[in-house]
Amino acid sequence: QVQLQESGPGLVKPSQTLSLTCTVSGGSITANYWDWIRQPPGKGLEWIGRIDYTGSTSYSPSLKSRTSISRDTSKNQFTLQLSSVTPEDTAVYYCVREYSGGSRDWGQGTQVTVSS
Repeated sequence: QVQLQESGPGLVKPSQTLSLTCTVSGGSITANYWDWIRQPPGKGLEWIGRIDYTGSTSYSPSLKSRTSISRDTSKNQFTLQLSSVTPEDTAVYYCVREYSGGSRDWGQGTQVTVSS
């Protein structure tokens, strides 16, 4: 059973860089697809980006200029960096595994608040 766990600071100041790590157990990040998704308060889910089993990345066009996703295969982790954050980036952030044509495993989510 694959499990995902997000970690990182819960509070980030405006203009700083948000950095989150997803630690994966029960499966290797060198297989399948690994996403970051967020849900702002009172809004729907928003896909941020993906790193696949080869290490290739893709990003939401609306966030691409501020987003970087990378991985550490030795630790079986992948990370999200979102730069120049504003209060509009306040959300619950999820790491997600996608496999077998659309099935998903989700982390529990982590609240990130952007505030001075």
